[in-house]
Amino acid sequence: MAKLSLFERRRRRVRTALKARAGGRPRLSVHRTGRHIYAQIIDDLAGRTLASASSLKKGSKDIGANVAAAAVVGKELAEAAKAAGVTTVVFDRGGFLFHGRVKALADAARENGLEF
Repeated sequence: MAKLSLFERRRRRVRTALKARAGGRPRLSVHRTGRHIYAQIIDDLAGRTLASASSLKKGSKDIGANVAAAAVVGKELAEAAKAAGVTTVVFDRGGFLFHGRVKALADAARENGLEF
């Protein structure tokens, strides 16, 4: 078996820590690619997505893979979470470092009422 990549090792470490401290709260999962950023709030107990947002939205000038687009996605996700009745979540950054776009998304979500 090949050694795990550093990304996979970080992803597993983060997910294990989240399960230990989740306490039944939904999980805010972030995924980023070279072109876009995606975020969703997942209820792991029920196995369903409660809210989601991404930079794929057409007609927006802040689309794509930059910090401004990530901030817009964080704001939209926080608004969708409020509509779904979610106020507190645990932040799942996956294997991504908490830096740049991931940090911008988290900060924007916090500024718009999401607690984590």
